[in-house]
Amino acid sequence: MTLWQLLILALVQGLTEFLPISSSAHLILASDVLGWPDQGLAFDTAVHLGTLAAVLLYFRQDLWLMVSAHRPLNPAQQEVDLGERDRQRLLARFMVLASIPALTVGYLGSAWIGEHLRNPQVIALSTLLFAVLLWQADHFGRKQRQWDDIKLRDALWIGLLQVLALIPGTSRAGITMTAGLWLGLNREAAARFSFLISIPVLGGAGAYSVLQLLRSDGQGF
Repeated sequence: MTLWQLLILALVQGLTEFLPISSSAHLILASDVLGWPDQGLAFDTAVHLGTLAAVLLYFRQDLWLMVSAHRPLNPAQQEVDLGERDRQRLLARFMVLASIPALTVGYLGSAWIGEHLRNPQVIALSTLLFAVLLWQADHFGRKQRQWDDIKLRDALWIGLLQVLALIPGTSRAGITMTAGLWLGLNREAAARFSFLISIPVLGGAGAYSVLQLLRSDGQGF
């Protein structure tokens, strides 16, 4: 790939990754419309790791609170809110739990998905369908529950629906926010949980891509 192609695809990725639209689908469509070859495994790996770095940077304080909640207290920390520590530990477990379905299905079915679903027709259909579902969830959802109201049931449902993001054209952020809104979370809580649970998924996808890249002797660009 040329430097110009890399810059264009990187721009597409940056503009679409944190919106409820599928960044992967837009990368596929951009290459298809412009007549470029598939961007290759190395580019996909860089995209995953770059996105992960951005999310980790943005949510660094939230993540630190979750990590700190699992550390034993010392005598100087007796005034710490124990209820808040318990809440942070629960949120960390919810993040992991909500990521298991997508990581499992992605690992087992990535080859089949890439072979059978990575085409403009599937992308167009899934983009339209899940855009309508997101609008309905935002329009009809109660949006009354706050960040602190997230329960185990919410993590399970959002995690299960996150599997649909493996379909090209389905936004991972979009489908998880749709699930959160239908469960009654407000926009901020739905979006925040959506991006936090992206961390294990992006980490797993990035690690898998690195492994595949190493197996292919570093070829990709």
